[in-house]
Amino acid sequence: MDLTFPLGLASYSIAAGAFVILLAVLAIGWQRRLQGTLLMVAVALSILWGATLALNAAHGQIIGTRMVLLAELARDAGWIAFLWGLLWQARHLQLARSGEGLATPTQTPRRAGPSAEPEHDPAHLPGSVAVSGGLGKPLVALGVGSLVLLLALAVYLGVQPLLPQAWVRSDIILGGKLLLVLIVLLLVEQIFRNTSTEGRWAIKYLCLGLGGVYGFDFYMYAEALLFRQVYAGLWEARGFVNALVVPLIAVSAARNPQWSLDVYVSRGMVFHTATLLGAGIYLLLMAAAGYYLRVFGGDWGTVFQAVFLFAALMGLAVFVISGRFRAQFRVFVSKHFFNYKYDYREEWLRFIQTLADGHRQEGLPVRVIHALGDIVDSPAGQLWMRSGGRHFAQVAQRNMTEPAQTSEPRDGPLAAYLLETGWVLDIQEARQCPERYPGLELPDWLAESERSWLLVPLKQESELLGFVLLAPSRARRIINWEDRDLLKTAGLQAASHLAQMEALQALSEARQFEAFNRLSAYVVHDLKNIIAQLNLVVSNARKHGDNPEFLKDAIGTVENAVSRMNKLMLQLRSGDPGREARPVNLADLATQAVNDAQGRAPEPELEHNGGDCPVLADPERLRSVLNHLIQNAQEATPDNGRVSLSLWQDTRQAYLDVMDTGTGMTPEFIRERLFRPFDTTKGLTGMGIGAFESREFIRALGGDLEVWSETGKGSRFRVSIPLAQQQTTPLPLENDTTSQ
Repeated sequence: MDLTFPLGLASYSIAAGAFVILLAVLAIGWQRRLQGTLLMVAVALSILWGATLALNAAHGQIIGTRMVLLAELARDAGWIAFLWGLLWQARHLQLARSGEGLATPTQTPRRAGPSAEPEHDPAHLPGSVAVSGGLGKPLVALGVGSLVLLLALAVYLGVQPLLPQAWVRSDIILGGKLLLVLIVLLLVEQIFRNTSTEGRWAIKYLCLGLGGVYGFDFYMYAEALLFRQVYAGLWEARGFVNALVVPLIAVSAARNPQWSLDVYVSRGMVFHTATLLGAGIYLLLMAAAGYYLRVFGGDWGTVFQAVFLFAALMGLAVFVISGRFRAQFRVFVSKHFFNYKYDYREEWLRFIQTLADGHRQEGLPVRVIHALGDIVDSPAGQLWMRSGGRHFAQVAQRNMTEPAQTSEPRDGPLAAYLLETGWVLDIQEARQCPERYPGLELPDWLAESERSWLLVPLKQESELLGFVLLAPSRARRIINWEDRDLLKTAGLQAASHLAQMEALQALSEARQFEAFNRLSAYVVHDLKNIIAQLNLVVSNARKHGDNPEFLKDAIGTVENAVSRMNKLMLQLRSGDPGREARPVNLADLATQAVNDAQGRAPEPELEHNGGDCPVLADPERLRSVLNHLIQNAQEATPDNGRVSLSLWQDTRQAYLDVMDTGTGMTPEFIRERLFRPFDTTKGLTGMGIGAFESREFIRALGGDLEVWSETGKGSRFRVSIPLAQQQTTPLPLENDTTSQ
C-alpha cells in the first residue's frame, strides 16, 4: 500500500532518534552487568527497528518486506530477553535468600523512632520482584516458548522464497506476531503483579510504557489478522507511540540502580522541563478553547476569545509565581520521578549557602529558620535558644507571630525529650498519635498552636542549644524517615553555626570589658590623686581650723568621701565587688529602694504582705539593682502614670515585679538591645551596662531577670532569687562579669 504523505517516515525517524538518546544516556552509566546490558541491547534493537521501518516508509510501503518483519522480531526478542531476565534474576534472588535463611520481608527490621520506615531489604529494593515459588515452571515455559516462536518465525521468513506460493501466507506472520505480543504482555503483567508494593514505585513506568506499546500492537495486529490487512493509520502512528514511552523507560532505569545503570537526571532539569512541557500543553488547550469560542461564539466570538486567552495567561502567571503551587509541583516531581525525595548535593549546598550568606539583611538566627524551612517548603518559623538563664526564649522569627508563651524551661519535659532522643517532632502527629512518641509531654502553648508543624532540635555535642519551630509547608507533605534524617543532620550543622555565633559574641563582650578595664585604670589613677589631695585637706584642717564645729562637720564629710572613693578604687582594682554575699531581707531592700525614689514622679508603690523574704546577696549591689529598675520605670512613665512593685515568694524562690504604665518596648528591642552591653538609648548620659549588669548579677545569685513588655501599655521586670534557706553557702561569683 502506497503512502500519500511521508507521515510514517517522520514517525519512525522520531522513534529511532528517541531511542538513540536513551541508549546514549544508558551507555554513560553502564557498569557492565547483565541486566543493564540486556536493556541496552533491547534499546539498540529498537533503534534498528525504527531505522528499518523509516527506510521502508520512505519507499512508500507499510509491511511488505522481510527486513521489516525481521526488524520486528529482533525488537521483540530484545524486550522479551530483558523482561525474562528481570523475572529470572528476581527468582534467583528469592531462592538465594531462602537458602541463606534470611529474614522474610515481613520480618524486616524497622527504623527506630516515630513514623519508622522499613529498611531496604533486598526484596524491597526499587524494582525487585518478589517471585513466588510456583512461578519457576511457567517462567521456563515462557522463555522456551518465546524462543521457539521467534526462531520459527525467523526461519519461516528466511525460507519463504523457497516455499510454494500456497505455503506463503500473511496470516501465519500476523498470527505469530500476535502471539509474541501476548508473550510480552504476559511478562509485563507477571513482573508488575509479582513485584512488592515498595518495588512497584520503581517498576511501574517500565510496565506502563511497554504495556502501552504492546497493547497498541495487539490491537493493530488483531485487526490486521481479522481483516487480512494492516491499517495504515495505526502503522504510521506506531513510531510516535514508541517515542512517547522512551521517557518512561528512562525514569525506570534511573529508579533501579540494581540494573547497574547509573542514570542521573537533575531534579532542576526535570522540574523546569516538566514545567515548560505542562505550560505548553496548557497553552495549546487554552488556544484550542479560544479558537472554539471564536468559531462558535457568533458576533461575540472575538471578544470571548480575547478575554478567555487573557484569563488563561493570567492563570498561568499566577501558577508560576505562586510559592505554594511550585512547592506542590516540586513534591510531585520528587515523589514520582526519583529514587529519593531529595537531591542531597543540591540541598546541602543550598543549606550551607543560606547559612553563610553574610550579604543578607537578616542575621544568622533568621537564616537558620530560612535554611531549615526551605528543605520542607515551610514559609515561616521561630528559633528558640538558651538565654543564659533557666529558660529557652525565642530569639528570632520569620513570618510567624510571637507565641503566647515567651519561654520554655531548659529542665522541662520537652527539652529533656529532645536532648535524649534528638528526634524531629511532627507536632500534629504527636497530638493525634501520642503512642509514636513515648514519653513526650507537649507543653500547652505548643499542643494548642495551629501553626506549629515540625520541631527541629539543635544539639551541640551533648547539649541542647535550642530548637526551631516550623510552620506547615506550602505543599501537603507527609514526613517520613528521609525528611527527618535530613532535618536532623541540618539541625546539627545549624547548631554548630549558632554555637560559633555565641562564642564570637562572648569574645566581643570580653574585649569590650577589657577596654572598659583599661579605662578604669585611668579612673583609678585620677581617684588616687583626688584622695591624696583630700587627705592633705583633712590633715591641714585638723591642725589650723578656727571653728571647731565647722571643721568637725567638714572633716566628717571629707572622711566619708575618702572612704567611699577608697572602696570604689578597691572594687575597680579587684574586678569583683560582689563577694560579700550574706543573708538579707529582700522586703527591706525593696522598701529602701522605694523610699530612695520618692522624690521622682511617678512615685513607686510597694505591695507586700509584710513577711520576710530572706535571700543570699550583697545588699548594696542588690539595692543598686532595684534602684536601677525603679529609675528606668520612672523615666519611661509619664508623671500621671503608675509605677508599682509586687513582692511574693513560693517554697523555693522570692519574686519581685517592677511594673510601669510607660511607653513599653518592642520584642525586637528586648531581644537585640536591652541586655546588650554598651548599647544605650540615653546618649552621652548613659554607658549601656545597667540592664546587662543587673541581669548578670541576679543570674550570679542563681536567679533570673525576665521582661514582658507591650508598646504603649508598659513593661514588667521580674526578679527571681532563690530563698536563703535553699542555699547554705555563699554563691561563687567567678563567672560574674558585671564588675569589669
